[in-house]
Amino acid sequence: MAYIEFKNVVKRFGDFTALDHVSLEIPKGAFVTLLGPSGCGKTTLMRQLAGFSEPEEGDVLVDGKRMNGLPPFKRNTPLVFQEYALFPHMTVYENISYGLKLVKAPKGEIDRRVSEMLEMFNLVGLEKRFPREMSGGQQQRVAFARALVMGQEILLLDEPLSNLDAKLRVDVRTELRQIQRKLGITAIYVTHDQDEALSMSDIIAVMRQGRIEQIGTPWEIYFRPANRFVADFVGTVNFLDANVLATDEHVLTVSHCGMELRVPTEVSASAGEEITLVVRPECIHLAAENETLPEGAVLNGTIENYSFLGRMIRYWVRVCEETFIIDDANVDLSGARSGDVKLCLDTHKLHILKDGGAHADC
Repeated sequence: MAYIEFKNVVKRFGDFTALDHVSLEIPKGAFVTLLGPSGCGKTTLMRQLAGFSEPEEGDVLVDGKRMNGLPPFKRNTPLVFQEYALFPHMTVYENISYGLKLVKAPKGEIDRRVSEMLEMFNLVGLEKRFPREMSGGQQQRVAFARALVMGQEILLLDEPLSNLDAKLRVDVRTELRQIQRKLGITAIYVTHDQDEALSMSDIIAVMRQGRIEQIGTPWEIYFRPANRFVADFVGTVNFLDANVLATDEHVLTVSHCGMELRVPTEVSASAGEEITLVVRPECIHLAAENETLPEGAVLNGTIENYSFLGRMIRYWVRVCEETFIIDDANVDLSGARSGDVKLCLDTHKLHILKDGGAHADC
């Protein structure tokens, strides 16, 4: 059953519809990410739950109770912002304990809870420091601790790691995910960073223009995108337009520039139908010179460019009129390859979009 539920939520700002009948169910204890480009409505949707904005239509429910009209301080849905929002004149201890002091908690309980947060977020020994005396990562940990010290079961996070450098961002998001699992809290995370969404989430809701395009696990979103927008927005992707030649026991034989592929699938299609294959870069490899090539899984191409990334080489390979991106993890010490190559596709990992990629049948 849903612990948090958005039911046909509509939010407008003048003539602009920020949320267009959005519905989303979130189970208790899940880490859910709202993912999408700037202006798609993800922060606006989170604010409906936090109480900083009210929908014109629809309902927001927590544990079956309607939240509409309740002020933020009565919702127990702390929101961690991108800009930390720490009190600059307060120490770490004072920032974390602020909410407990407002509700007049006993001194012993305040000390106990703050100590738990300090240990949980690796802040022991920093109690007397002011925000200006701390790194960005430490400040972010204080913001998390302050949000959770009251014992809430819901945590809202609005792009909280975007001000951190790349390596620190990975470290902090790993710690945050571990703590969320340990405490069993329900987290809603807003980001436009696909790597964050894929690495942290139980459930991802991909949004565009005030609507949810797809809801699913990271694996479903990445390997079984609902449409071309989701496939293109989440990760790097190649689109291969093909014509269906024949169907035979859950295998489609398709043609691209006269080259045939046999694609295992549950999608029904008819001979002559046009489809689009979603091909991730890691689902293709460059065939070795003496490699035995599988039937129905090979395309001919010409290497146009490459980029050495240490753990792999990214190639741009021309196949007829299209350019494919291929991530080759089999790095040769002699350098990158060039010239004409044969591309071997892992056809079991290909996904089929119909109707030009506007929709998908999974």
